[in-house]
Amino acid sequence: MSYDRVEDIALRDIPKIVHPRAKGNLSVVEKDLIPFDIKRVYYLYDVPSDSTRGGHAHIELQQFLIALSGSFDVVLDDGYNRRVITLNRPFKGLLIPNGIWRELENFSAGAVCLSLVSDVYKEEDYIREYEAFKSFKRSKP
Repeated sequence: MSYDRVEDIALRDIPKIVHPRAKGNLSVVEKDLIPFDIKRVYYLYDVPSDSTRGGHAHIELQQFLIALSGSFDVVLDDGYNRRVITLNRPFKGLLIPNGIWRELENFSAGAVCLSLVSDVYKEEDYIREYEAFKSFKRSKP
């Protein structure tokens, strides 16, 4: 299956463990859930509801997003189509492959976005201008 198109990107279930004697739930992200080794972990918080984060694509890096608390929308763009996916459950994650433009918006109060990524920060892996992104997509076979 190709993930070059936003239609192919979907939420993934993160195992939720409910123990009968414990209060609360536990979710686990293990190596079989995402198709890459995690090289960096970061999280966004205290993002004003009228702000947008992201606004870029990656040439190689893959990203897995989880709304640990609250909610936010992820706008995905493959250069031809756009799709909005709302993250609002800590037991659902979104795998964003390389070559997909992403923007995060509509943060609720108290939203926390966890990002698990396939590589360390490398500025040369970012495509930060949308027109450059469209040119990059057109150059792919």
